[in-house]
Amino acid sequence: CLLIIGCNSEDTNTQEAGSDGESIGNCPFSQRLFMILWLKGVIFNVTTVDLKRKPADLQKLAPGTNPPFMTFDGDVKIDVNKIEEFLEEKLAPPRYPKLAPNHLESYSAGNDVFAKFSAFIKNTRKDANENLEKSLLKALRKLNNYLNAPLPEEIDAYSTEELTVSTRKFLDGDELTLADCNLLPKLHIIKVVAKKYRNFEFPSEMTGIWRYLNNAYARDEFTNTCPADREIEFAYLDVAKRMK
Repeated sequence: CLLIIGCNSEDTNTQEAGSDGESIGNCPFSQRLFMILWLKGVIFNVTTVDLKRKPADLQKLAPGTNPPFMTFDGDVKIDVNKIEEFLEEKLAPPRYPKLAPNHLESYSAGNDVFAKFSAFIKNTRKDANENLEKSLLKALRKLNNYLNAPLPEEIDAYSTEELTVSTRKFLDGDELTLADCNLLPKLHIIKVVAKKYRNFEFPSEMTGIWRYLNNAYARDEFTNTCPADREIEFAYLDVAKRMK
């Protein structure tokens, strides 16, 4: 994947091309940054680049570095977390909305899900599959519990009815935050790839996760920055090894 954001002049974004060399390829890190820019209200253009024929000037910007990366006044930023911090700092109120979540727990919710998924999908041993699947389910269950646990602001101290299950749309409330920009692209990849290559689906009883995903699919900031399912499946074609 590749993302270049030229913040010192006109915003320019370059994204890895998909399998056809033109459409948007699979990269949760680039999608994370695209979502942030969209939510901030920044106008930007996306140009796809076939990395097999990457232009020489792009190679010179950050040699030996895995993209996405960002340029600002000649300075190249290569860490996605640092780029996110930079965008939140520079694209700040009152002109741009604040995207940092109000609850620190929202940042860490689901932070181990993708690692558990990676171990599960890369496994080639049938005898290890069950334990790896259980490990993934445990991480998903923890995320589901967080999504279903009411946030403090959802609890009405004067109400006679106790709220036991949250009705919020996203991790930190009813609006997308930086935490969602990080987690949602990865969670969608898990949903698509695990079904395709391991016939694994999020259990229907994980109502928090399904509510979360369905609310994300209703938002342009997510769906319009998301690669097609076929691109995600193609990206994992050689990663999801056949079990022996």
